[in-house]
Amino acid sequence: MGGTEQKYVQQAFDTNWVAPLGPNVTGFEQDIANYLKEGNVAALSSGTAALHLALIMLGVQPGDEVICQSMTFSASANPIAYQFATPVFVDSEKDTWNMCPVLLEQAIKDRIANGKKPKAIIPVHLYGMPAKMDEILAIAAKYEIPVVEDAAEALGSSFQGQMCGTFGEMAILSFNGNKIITTSGGGALVSKNEKYKQKAIFLSTQARDAAPHYQHSHVGFNYRMSNIVAGIGRGQMEVLQQRVDKRRSIFEQYKEAFKNIEAISFAEEQQDMLCNRWLTAILIDPTKTKSGVNRETVRLALEAQNIESRPLWKPMHQQPVFAGAPYYGNGVADNLFDLGLCLPSGSNMTEEDFQRIINVILPLFA
Repeated sequence: MGGTEQKYVQQAFDTNWVAPLGPNVTGFEQDIANYLKEGNVAALSSGTAALHLALIMLGVQPGDEVICQSMTFSASANPIAYQFATPVFVDSEKDTWNMCPVLLEQAIKDRIANGKKPKAIIPVHLYGMPAKMDEILAIAAKYEIPVVEDAAEALGSSFQGQMCGTFGEMAILSFNGNKIITTSGGGALVSKNEKYKQKAIFLSTQARDAAPHYQHSHVGFNYRMSNIVAGIGRGQMEVLQQRVDKRRSIFEQYKEAFKNIEAISFAEEQQDMLCNRWLTAILIDPTKTKSGVNRETVRLALEAQNIESRPLWKPMHQQPVFAGAPYYGNGVADNLFDLGLCLPSGSNMTEEDFQRIINVILPLFA
């Protein structure tokens, strides 16, 4: 927490605005819009809820297909299943670890040839690293398929001077407890088109029609953010840039510490990209070590010292729940999962914490 969150939460109590409505909700939406330089933001209960509503508003129906990045957290793909549609998973490219534009076009062509033109494309800015949105958007425009940008991990990142979360027909953000700023739980839908914001608010508040009684012509959801949670968000927005700066500093510390270890590599920013470095993730190539040190060697060594680290996301095409879903890939995501490890990267990490981690890892490669 940055320290000012309590002020906004107290205001919610003092004014008795507690429900999913109130000055903090409106203010938080405006704070996000100002930061992104994008005018239409709907504050919701989670990033997953935002993605679900985006697919509904794009008309995704049972039996439809939606293209989704395979290398991501399951929340990128689950809303496709909520609509009883089929995810079509696309592999990553090596530079950013994000959706490969070449394989994306291959997947689109093949699905169209099979009589199923995808209804949407969901690229993900993995660990805050911007996807190659210029190439992805060009392909999407060529085939007239809308893009829903999953920027859950990328608040504060940018591509070609434009903030992540402002590229797609719609985009989603997450303020879950592990994100770069948090409202404990929460998310947002972002769009250039105000109609999507208004429709998202309508659907997220049980789709109540304009009538003196409770009347519903559409299926609605309880997906709106509360005024108390939004108050936490308002305080967090005040320290967002500090959080980005801190995470980027942590990344640079790790990079400096491992500069002489050939077996360790990172995802590097490409031209015109700025990554918020939400998490510092490394790849460990056991073929470049004398003793075959691999991801699990490092993870277990850290665990033995009560230091948590985790493998990269297990690709969606490997997940049992999505067994049988179409997949277009060449093994990049599989390799990332085999070699990748997320290191402690919290904004409250101290120099003592960092040295504890380094003192465990460096001797493994001596």
